[in-house]
Amino acid sequence: MQSFIRVRGARENNLKDVNIDIPRDQMVVFTGVSGSGKSSLAFDTLYAEGQKRYVESLSVYARQFLGQVTAPDVDSIEGLSPAIAIEQKTTSNNPRSTVGTITEIYDYLRLLYARAGIPHCPDCKVEVIRKSVDEIVDEIFMLHQGARFAILAPIIREQKGEHSKMLEQVRLNGYQRVRINGAFYILSENKHLDKNSPHSIDIVVDRLTVKMEDMQRLVDSLETAFSLSSDTVTIYEYESQRETCFSQSYSCTRCGQAIVELSPSMFSFNNQFGACQTCHGLGVKLHSGALDRFALMHKEIEDQLSDQPCPDCRGDRLAPLPLAVTVGGMNIADFCRLSIDEAYEFIVNLKLPGAKAIIADPILNEIKERLMFMKNVGLSYITLSRTSSTLSGGEGQRIRLATQIGSGLSGVLYVLDEPSIGLHQRDHALLLSALRDLRDKGNTLVIVEHDEATIRQADWVVDIGPKAGKHGGEVVAQGTIESLLNEPNSITGQYLSGKKSIAIPKMRRSGNSNYLTIIGASENNLKEIDISVPLGTLTCVTGVSGSGKSSLVNEILYKKLAAELNRAQTLPGKYKEVKGYEFLDKVIYIDQSPIGRTPRSNPATYTGLFDLIRSLFALTNEAKVRGYIARRFSFNVPGGRCEACTGDGLMRIEMHFLPDVYVLCEVCKGKRYNRETLDIHYKGKNIADVLAMTADEALSFFEHIPKIHRRILAICKVGLGYVQLGQASTTLSGGEAQRVKLAAELLKPATGSTLYVMDEPTTGLHVADVHQLVDIMHELVHNGNTVIVIEHNMDVIKNADYIIDLGPDGGVNGGYVVCTGTPEDVAFFDRSYTGRYLREELKGGHRIEID
Repeated sequence: MQSFIRVRGARENNLKDVNIDIPRDQMVVFTGVSGSGKSSLAFDTLYAEGQKRYVESLSVYARQFLGQVTAPDVDSIEGLSPAIAIEQKTTSNNPRSTVGTITEIYDYLRLLYARAGIPHCPDCKVEVIRKSVDEIVDEIFMLHQGARFAILAPIIREQKGEHSKMLEQVRLNGYQRVRINGAFYILSENKHLDKNSPHSIDIVVDRLTVKMEDMQRLVDSLETAFSLSSDTVTIYEYESQRETCFSQSYSCTRCGQAIVELSPSMFSFNNQFGACQTCHGLGVKLHSGALDRFALMHKEIEDQLSDQPCPDCRGDRLAPLPLAVTVGGMNIADFCRLSIDEAYEFIVNLKLPGAKAIIADPILNEIKERLMFMKNVGLSYITLSRTSSTLSGGEGQRIRLATQIGSGLSGVLYVLDEPSIGLHQRDHALLLSALRDLRDKGNTLVIVEHDEATIRQADWVVDIGPKAGKHGGEVVAQGTIESLLNEPNSITGQYLSGKKSIAIPKMRRSGNSNYLTIIGASENNLKEIDISVPLGTLTCVTGVSGSGKSSLVNEILYKKLAAELNRAQTLPGKYKEVKGYEFLDKVIYIDQSPIGRTPRSNPATYTGLFDLIRSLFALTNEAKVRGYIARRFSFNVPGGRCEACTGDGLMRIEMHFLPDVYVLCEVCKGKRYNRETLDIHYKGKNIADVLAMTADEALSFFEHIPKIHRRILAICKVGLGYVQLGQASTTLSGGEAQRVKLAAELLKPATGSTLYVMDEPTTGLHVADVHQLVDIMHELVHNGNTVIVIEHNMDVIKNADYIIDLGPDGGVNGGYVVCTGTPEDVAFFDRSYTGRYLREELKGGHRIEID
């Protein structure tokens, strides 16, 4: 086996014929500024080639059922292992997908409850136990010798009527005694029953005492009782007046309801026999109208769902029968609502009787191992019932990481995309330990990462750059962390060595004297907390993963203000009162979701720049002569676009069992427009040439057109000078999409009363890009606005004017306000995990001026 993965001539995206030797069986970190080419080398080259080779090893028949991977633009790769990608992408938007199903823990739970569960009657709630005659005899002989008891056969349960004919037939069959409504009678007494009242009647089949010589009589009487009562019998002890019901089949001994044989499929909310019949296993209330749960696509399902729990299953997703089965006194839905920590403790301490313990032992071991892996990657606060669509990118990625650790594979190339995302510094040690675990099993880890702690723990570091876009795509430095720190051309090395840094502001703003206040916030794990945000400040909401930050900011604060200020149709989380929003004119949520769902969307269209450029081309003399208006220069509508590719610039060729091939349109050569439109020039450039420009290039090209120049300057200001104006939105990273949105916001007239909400905006950003982001946040606040940001990044936190720290831990142990105040205040609060790390960042927490 080769000791290196040797890459030669990698040219994917902006890579410039990269040659590199990556050591095998090591933890290798790819770093560099955003857009430098890290993902192009890690995912688009290494992983793509690994997948391609795997698919090519299969038969032609098998290949047609698999997603195909296009061959990367690389001369050769030697020493490559089978590759697995663990990315940031949300695991699934399917409303049926949960943490339990993703990790396969729920599959083992279904098996556990089917094989070791105790069923109960869904109506009567009594335990339903199936026992043979021999087992019942053994249980009776556990009573003390000489104990008197009766064998009863239930024949009527809560039915109205006199039942005189039935009682007469019982007497004629030779039985002398019955029990009616709990009292014993001799049949010759001719007991008259009220026909309008419900009655329960048992035949007294035999009366015995516990002694060995009566065993055969006991067996005969039990068999007779079972035959009379459809497999149900009651043992009544005279001395204690205690009665025990037994069944030879799964049926309720009180109401007679049949309980079907337990099977794993019964506990699946994706199975029509196990799912709640009202919500079809979705757990939430459906809008009026028919819903075929098997026929609808995911989007159609989501359109028909509201946030209200199903009125029948109350969000448990399952039918009454599977919910009536317990293990250790807990049904499967209750178990899935436990945090990973709580679930682990429950499984460890679970004691099952007799044969059930033997049956359940291998199942419990599998569940316990998977729960431990989840704990080890910092997800102890999460619940198995949580839907995958609510997971952050970092949470979803760490779940997949835990699954891979549990698989026990070796000799694999794992390619990971920023596994530290969304993780508090307190939990970094757990993550790094899990990554080392994966490496020590004989695997190679290639990690695209910006986190300093991960970079410093790497066995080998590869810095891609030196800058972004066409100014990147080269290997700046590689080797140990020391070689990176000593490389003068490495921007990463300059920040890690301290030659460059994000400074602590000289002054903390106290705000404009107005406050935004939330009273009684209780969504998810929040403990009816009250918080006040000083308006006119940069406020950071911090805390360990799962402490309640997103519940407070995204679910309550943003949704409430969006409904009040933006007239959005949102349903806020639980709270008592929100005050102070009258001081704001609007709320803007800036996340990392794509700026468009199709390649036709790009930075120029999103920021409104494209409209101005099209109007400029329409004002040229040649365009006026030909009668072209601004619409002519759009590739989205007929007229000026190339109709051969309908403005896409590419032609998709379907290849069936081979990957689809995309080729440049032979007519427009990828320019998207027809010849007539491309004949129109401004300063020697046609519309396609302008869209191919980077923002940096366009800034000088349009320097004398103030309206256009201003918009391009905003794009450059957020650190996207390397991005092409016409670059498809689908090729932008989450961090790039977020900065395009920020650029669009900077272009809007400043009202000084806007609230900007950001959820971990540093995701995917290099420290140099974080530097620019912090400057933009300060600019927004300087203009009189308020910025509230959820963040773990210490460079952002130390720049905040005010901090709200939640915790102290995640899940049920979170949801409290640990402390509030300036970064200096929080740094000296010993019970705050954030404060402990912030103290180091502030270098002793020196006091600074408050305006």
